[in-house]
Amino acid sequence: MSGDLYFALRGTELLARGELGVVALALHEASASGCGQRLSLYVDRTGAPTDVDVSGSKQEVIERVRQRLAATNNDEAPRRGPGRPKLGVVSREVSLLPRHWQWLSAQKGGASAALRRLVEDARKRGAEGSLVGGRVEAAHRFMWDIAGDLPGFEEASRALFAHEFEKFERLILCWPVDLQSILTRYVGEARVAMSAQEAAF
Repeated sequence: MSGDLYFALRGTELLARGELGVVALALHEASASGCGQRLSLYVDRTGAPTDVDVSGSKQEVIERVRQRLAATNNDEAPRRGPGRPKLGVVSREVSLLPRHWQWLSAQKGGASAALRRLVEDARKRGAEGSLVGGRVEAAHRFMWDIAGDLPGFEEASRALFAHEFEKFERLILCWPVDLQSILTRYVGEARVAMSAQEAAF
């Protein structure tokens, strides 16, 4: 996604976080300085490692980033389909039992409005559940790439997937501070989503 944020590390130190162009230039500067430490780049939303070519001049790096974002935008261009584009309404057949139609028709706004409300409620609950899993997966992807050799990694991974977030945070207390900060941010987002999910039931 072109709107993604990224973050970069120099060793285990957070170098930069922001849009790809900003982070790529920070990596370019660190690479040019010959720091001798591993430089790594991650997609903030997913925690997944990625890369960008930061060789050459600053202008060359900017141009590569521009081309990458332009290609991503082209891939994501919306494709028009059947329906009413201005409203986004699409008509399709729905098969229900007579008692279902009877119940829907008795709801405020009629069957279509009731179905839309039911779908939106289900989507909201599903999105909150997906967000919990997504934040946990993002934390683990990042951990797997950068922290596999750190003490307590396996136990911390188990606590993370068990949603034992307080235990997880205790287990990573001896890890470098910037790694802790990134991981606790992911865990904090998972906690908020879990609380919203529990409140919906």
